[in-house]
This record gives sequence, structure tokens and C-alpha cells, in this order.
Amino acid sequence: MDLFAPSLAFVDLETTGTHAAGDRITEVGIVRVDADAAGGPPRVHEWSTLVDPEVPIPAVIQALTGITDAMVAGAPTFSAVAGAIEERIADCVFVAHNARFDHGFLKHAYGRIGRPFNARPLCTVRLSRRLFPEAYGHGLDAIVARHGIDVAQRHRALGDARAIWAFVEMLYRTFPADVIATAARRILKIPSLPPQLPPDSLDRLPETPGVYLFYGENPLPIYIGKSVNLRERVGAHFAGDWQSETDLRLSREIRRIEVEETAGELGALLREATLVKSLLPAHNRALRKKEEAGVLVLADDGPPRYVPAAAIEPAQLAGAFGPFASKRGAREALRALAGEHALCWRRLGLEKRADGPCFQRQLKRCAGACVGAEDPQIHDQRLADVLARLAIPAWPVAGIALVREPAAAGERTDVHVFLDWCWLGTARDDGELGRLLEAPPQPRFDIDVARMLLKRWGKRALPLVPTRAPMPADAGL
Repeated sequence: MDLFAPSLAFVDLETTGTHAAGDRITEVGIVRVDADAAGGPPRVHEWSTLVDPEVPIPAVIQALTGITDAMVAGAPTFSAVAGAIEERIADCVFVAHNARFDHGFLKHAYGRIGRPFNARPLCTVRLSRRLFPEAYGHGLDAIVARHGIDVAQRHRALGDARAIWAFVEMLYRTFPADVIATAARRILKIPSLPPQLPPDSLDRLPETPGVYLFYGENPLPIYIGKSVNLRERVGAHFAGDWQSETDLRLSREIRRIEVEETAGELGALLREATLVKSLLPAHNRALRKKEEAGVLVLADDGPPRYVPAAAIEPAQLAGAFGPFASKRGAREALRALAGEHALCWRRLGLEKRADGPCFQRQLKRCAGACVGAEDPQIHDQRLADVLARLAIPAWPVAGIALVREPAAAGERTDVHVFLDWCWLGTARDDGELGRLLEAPPQPRFDIDVARMLLKRWGKRALPLVPTRAPMPADAGL
């Protein structure tokens, strides 16, 4: 048998659950197959061991695998068998069914004992898809049934590892060796799509900027992302070792993918921020709607006042400070400034005591506005001076301004419309732009859009085109 690699390690794990970062391995099964240099039958070596996960095994997992807490009570821990696993898969292509699961669990298990784990994983789900594209279902149960593979112990590590090797043996009885080798080499270079997605899911995606939406069983997306190359970014979710818990959950839950193309990166950023806040996908924690976002404003007399997003008038943002993700974040910023510049906690509104020295004064970290040792006006001027680095600058254009963003291929140009550090919308043709300018929506403060614009252009002249001036043909980012 002319194997596609000199040595193959067919690996299967049983675990306490499906979360590589949190769950543990309970059994390892390895069938190592080494090609014979003289062209004879390959040499096959089998090995398996139970592993003490050092945590209880859930009842549903015990029922599925038959591995109980009592069975693993006297088994070695993973650290005790790590060396034996490495020896048995050394110099091998790591072959597993839904390989990202087994490879990801081993990656995390080795990481917990402070050791690296590197192997070239080849997924037999993808091998089945490539060689049997017309078949329905590529899970191990479907493959075993379709090809009449004998499995003595399903859901036990060595039994399933033997089944995977038997599947590959069947391939060599069905296809020429060079066909299998070509398929394997191709698979080793491409992402491993979850079994429930159509095998051409990545091929359908454009290699352009835009946003992508992952859907599960329900009509609302479970995750929204953006990229300058949609196909590459979506593939990256399924090409790693499940180091990210989010990617692991997405691999289990995803059922379909939709994309929206944009001309460039800015349009993708803006569209992502809007979609996430309006649709609230479960796995977009960082960009979820921030109800508590806001800014600080200085009062004529008294502590700084926190203004939440819902109460912000975008036209009055100039001279405010921030923006902050929450009132708590603003208070933490004030505490940090107080510590650096001997500011008074009571004067900053961080302490409610009506008289006597503030807490910072008792620690000799306050210049004394709370006890009359510093003039309140001098204190407040010092506060204004140190807050200056957080000041939101005035909107640098009189009225609405535009940013033209041409696509790299020159096929389209999107025009983004802004006012007072807010995004009003994006036009993809003259008609859309005309309607947007004739009846622009009211600016709404969005902390992510404001931060994006301030980061890009807040400290220098904006590359914006005011609507009162003709738009030059080469106006862009």
C-alpha cells in the first residue's frame, strides 16, 4: 500500500465534554501505521489508555462512552501519558475524524502542563467529502454505515481510531493511490469546515472586504465579523486548534454563512458595528450594544458630570471628554488622574462625604481642595488641564462631510456620510447619495464609531470632503 505519507497516526479521544479549554481527556486511542520501505504491507501498532481527567465525568458522557468515574480512578493523569503519546505520533501525519476536535484537545492538554504540541492534522471528514462529494453525511456513523466498516467499540478511543484506519484502507481499495495522495495534500493546506456546512461554503465566498454573518438554527445570526478578505477570514475561524472558545462554539453551532461586500475596510468596520448593535449576536460580546457608554463634561461649579449615550447631543460633543464605555470606566479614569495629579476625590464626585478631608487627602495624595488648602478654582483648572488629552475635538467640517472609499479592483466606490463624529450612512451610487443628503438621519452617538473616527482622524485634519464643495475624483481615505 503506497500511503500518502510515510507514517500516519490515527487518533481518537474520549473526553468529559466538548470544550477543549475547559473539559478533559478520559481516553486516548492511537493506531500508528508506518509504510514499508520495501513496498510490503504497512506496519500497524495499536495503543490506548484510560486517562484520569481529575474531574467528574458527566452522566450523559458516561452513558455515551461507557467510561465511568470508577474506571478512570486508577488511571494515569494526562501528564503521566503525555510522553507516550508524543512517542507514538512522532513524525506522523495526525489523522482524526473531525480532527480539529482531537487536535484542539491535545493542544490544550499539553498547554496545561507547560509543553508545546505540534502536529499536522488531517481530517477524514474532509477526506470523505473530497472523495465522495455526492454522499450525504460525513460523520463517523454515516461513513461506517455507508462503507460497511466493522466497529467493535464505537465511542471508545481505540475502537474509533481503528474505524478511521479501516476507512482509509477502504479508500486504497477504491481509488488509485495518487488520487488519495492529491486529496490529502490539498486537505492539509485548507481550513477544516464543520461537518454540518456544505463542503463548498468557503469557495462561494468572495475575496473582498465586507462583513460575514454566521447563523445557527435560528433566523438571527450567532456571530458577525468583518475583514478585508472575507474568504480568508471566515476560513481562519476553522483553521486553528480551537484556542478560541468562541471559534469552538461557532464550529458546533454554525449552519450557514452570509456575507455583505463593502468597498473597503472602513465600510466593513462601520457595517459590522451597526449590525452587531441591531441584531445582538450571542458571540459578539465586545461590540454588543453599550447602553452605558458616554462622556464626561465639566460643570461650572461641582464635580464632572457623566452623560450617557442616550442623552448625548452629537453637535455638542466638542469639549466633552472620552468617550467611555461606561460610567464605571469614567470613574476609574478620574481615579487614575487623581492619583497622578493630587486631585481631590470629593471635588471629582468620587466620594460623598460632606466635610473633612477626602480619602486621598488622608493618604497625602490630594492637594487639599477638600479642606481649603487649595483654591477650588485652581483645582478645577488643573483638572481641565489633565483631562485635555481626553478632550473630543470640534468637528472639523462645517456640516455634513463625505469619505469616498474606492474598491481595490475599481469596480465600486462607497461614499460614507458623517456629521459630528457620527456615521449617517453609506451610499453606493449617486441616487443613494442624493437621497441621503436630501434627508439625512439625525446623528446618533455610537461609541464604537466615535472611537473609530477619533482614532483615525481626531488628532489631524480629516480627509473629508465637505458637501458644500465639489467632490474631487481622487478623494479617498
